[in-house]
Amino acid sequence: MTDADAKPRLTILIAADTFPPDVNGAANFTERLAVGLARRGHDIHLMVPAASRHHGVFLEEHDGTTLTVHRLKSTRWPLHDWLRFATPWTVRGHAEKLIDEIEPDVIHIQSHIVIGRGVVKAAVDRGIRIVATNHFMPENLIEHTGLPHFVRETAIRLAWNDASRTFRHAAAITTPTPKAAAFLEKAVDVSDVLAVSCGIDAARYRARFDRPAENRVIFVGRVTAEKQIDVLLRAMTKIDPALESTLTIVGGGDLMKHLQQMTVDLGIAERVTFAGYLSDEELRQTLTDGAVFSMPSIAELQSIASLEAMASGLPIVVADAMALPHLVDEGENGYLFRPGDSDDLAAKLTRVFTMSDDEYLAMRRASLRMIELHDIERTLSVFESLYRGEPVAPQAAEAGR
Repeated sequence: MTDADAKPRLTILIAADTFPPDVNGAANFTERLAVGLARRGHDIHLMVPAASRHHGVFLEEHDGTTLTVHRLKSTRWPLHDWLRFATPWTVRGHAEKLIDEIEPDVIHIQSHIVIGRGVVKAAVDRGIRIVATNHFMPENLIEHTGLPHFVRETAIRLAWNDASRTFRHAAAITTPTPKAAAFLEKAVDVSDVLAVSCGIDAARYRARFDRPAENRVIFVGRVTAEKQIDVLLRAMTKIDPALESTLTIVGGGDLMKHLQQMTVDLGIAERVTFAGYLSDEELRQTLTDGAVFSMPSIAELQSIASLEAMASGLPIVVADAMALPHLVDEGENGYLFRPGDSDDLAAKLTRVFTMSDDEYLAMRRASLRMIELHDIERTLSVFESLYRGEPVAPQAAEAGR
C-alpha cells in the first residue's frame, strides 16, 4: 500500500458557475477534476447552476462515472447564447444547507462570480478549508454584458475588486499557468498563487505519424468575440493559394452567422468549414486529421483546446498573449504570432505548411513531448495535497515554463 492509498478519502464540495452541458474550458476542467477525484475514491459533490428549468439533486453520468450534482435554479443570461446563472440571493442558503448535510473536508470553488461567492461565505462561517481556482477573465464576459465601451474599464476593475473579497478567504489559490498566476496576484492583490495545469487525459487523443496530405488549420473554441476568429479568417486570405489551405472551426457561439458571412465577403467560404459542436470522438478525429492548430484569442488562462491539439501531435500557432506562450517552444512545437496581426499569423502558418517533412514531423513529436507536463493525474495529485493542507512547492505545481 502506498502512502497515498493510506490517506483517508475526502468529502469534497466543488462549486462552479459553469458545468457540462456548458461547453467551455472552465466547465470541462471542473468535470475532469470531479471525475478524476471520484475515481480516486473521494466523495464528490458539485454545486452548479441548473442547465434548464429542472433543478435539484441528480446522479449524473460523466465520462462513465456517476457524480452527485446539486443543480441550483438558474436563469439564462439574455445576452449570451447558453450561459445560465444561479439566482444570487438563494446561493448562500442552499450552500449552508448542503454543507451542513455532507460536512465536506474542503470546498473548491472554480470562480467567485455567483455560486463561489455564496459558498465561500457559508464555508467561512463554518471554518471549512477553501481552495479557489480562477478561470475568470473579465474580457471573456464583458462582450455579453451590454455595457457601453466607455464604462467597461471601470466594470473590469470592479469585477476584480469583487474577486478579491472572495479569494482572500481561500487557504490556497490556483490558476492554470505561471503567467495567469502573476496576472491574478496583481489583479486581486494576493500572493503565492500556484500555477496548476488544468490537465488532460492525453492517452485519449490520437496522433498520426505521417504528414497529412491537406494543409488544414483547426480551431476549437467558442465562436465569440474574445476568441478573435476574425483574425484567423483574414490570415487565411493571405496564405498562398497554391498551398490549398483550409480551415475547420469547431464550436458554436453568438458570432457564428457573422463569421459565416465574413467568409463570403472575404471570398474564402469554400475553404472554411464551420463544424459546430462535435462529439468527443468526432473532435478527436478532427484534431488527428489536422495539419496545424491555431488559437488567436488574447484572453486564455490556459487553453484546453491547445492542449488537446498538442496531445494529437499538432504543431500550434497561437497568439503571444496571456497564457498561450507557456505552451509554445518557439520553432520546436509551433510559433507565436503578434496578437491581432493577421499578416504575422499567415506567415507563421505558411512556415508550418512549407517546412520539410522531417521538420514538420519533428514539430509534431515536440508537441507530444510537451503535453506530458499536463497529465491530469499529476493535476489531481496536486489538488489532493492542497485539499489536505499539505505543502506544495511552486515548482511542483507548475507545468510548463
